[in-house]
Parts: sequence; structure tokens; C-alpha cells
Amino acid sequence: MSKPTTSNSQAQFESAEEYWGSYWPSAGEDTGGIPPVDRMHWTQYPGHGPGAELLGQPRTALEIGSATCVAGVALARATGAEVTCVDSSPFQVSRAENWWADEPGVTVLEADVVSFLAETDSRWDCVFSNWGAALFVDPEVLVPLVHARLNPGGLFAFSAVEPLAPCFGPQIKYGNGYRGLRLPIVRWMLSVQQWTEVLARHDFDELDVHILPAPTEGHVGTLLGRARTPQQPTVELP
Repeated sequence: MSKPTTSNSQAQFESAEEYWGSYWPSAGEDTGGIPPVDRMHWTQYPGHGPGAELLGQPRTALEIGSATCVAGVALARATGAEVTCVDSSPFQVSRAENWWADEPGVTVLEADVVSFLAETDSRWDCVFSNWGAALFVDPEVLVPLVHARLNPGGLFAFSAVEPLAPCFGPQIKYGNGYRGLRLPIVRWMLSVQQWTEVLARHDFDELDVHILPAPTEGHVGTLLGRARTPQQPTVELP
């Protein structure tokens, strides 16, 4: 069965998973088929901003909304962490599995991030979203699920495009344009204050949410956030 088209004959996405399958179509084209992972990038500007050091030295890490797991692989190589990458797009996961099947310490999973976090029993030292789930899942839903999957003192870190006033909160992108099939792609563009309040409300400590300016004055910056679960004293069993 052929995919429906609009009057301009562009193929229409029928689901968010199909839409995300179109993300970053040129990945790897300029490097012989595999994207470079020599450095972890948190911003939209190559080489600008922090690298893997933003996450410290976790033993285990979970990337949510990982797409092709480039950030996760870069973290594993930089720190030796055991990294699990989760994404809901079959196409992106297939590319990641093709590129990183033999990568030590990296596991790639196809799953809905919210369902995965709600159903898994695993915990990690670090959960991070590199322009991933933190931008596309309601933070009031995502943040408590992340908290529950972190070890005591665990780190939640995320990056996203700078939100611009006055358009804070959920924003709709029409996945098939204004004349296509209805496919809402929601971006959660919270301000620094809103993110800080959500994290505090769900029992995170050491809150640090800020805007990293672009390398060129006046250009769009990057929202960076870090927060930790409370440290819990070790309890000796009788």
C-alpha cells in the first residue's frame, strides 16, 4: 500500500516514529558512512560548549531519545561508562545498530522512552537527553520517571534549543505541514525558571539550568540543565 501524499506529491508521515525516521538523513555521509564520535557535543554548534565532562565519570548511563546513539558512543569512549541508548524510531535504531554493533559498552534499544522508564527495573548513575526526550516529552511526565531510575546522587542532564520569550511551554510542529495529514510533533520549550521549578518539585537537588550563549553574539543559544537525586546514607543490613 503506497503512502498518502499531499497535492505537491510529498510523502506523508503516519506516525511520530516515521517522522523521526527522517531526522538527520545525511548522518555519516561526509565521514564514509559513520558519524564522528571523537567528542560529545551538547550544542548545535560543532566544538562549542562542554563535552563528556558535563556528565562527570558515571559507571552507567542511559541516553533517552538517542536517535543514532552518537552522543552515547562518545560518552562510552571518553569515560568507559556502560551506556544504554533508547529511541522509539525503528529507522534511527537500525542505523545505530548498524554503526555500533561491535562498540564495547554500548547497548541500543528500540522503545518508547516513557514506557521504557516506567517499566524497567534498572537504575543508572546518569540519565541524559542530548537534544532528545527532554525536548519532546512533557517534563512533568518525564522528570519523575527519570528520578525513579537514577541511583542515589545520580545525575540528570539535558540540552535543547534556547527557548525564546514569550513562547514558553508546549509548541506544536505540523509533522506533515499545514496541508497534510494531522501529525502533531510537540516540543516542550520551558524557560530556565520553569525547568528549575519542575526539577525542584520532583525532588532533584543541585539544580543548574542556564542558557549557553551561541559562539556568535545574537544567535540562538542552547539550554543546558543538570540536577541530582538526593544522596542517601548507606544502610547496613542486619
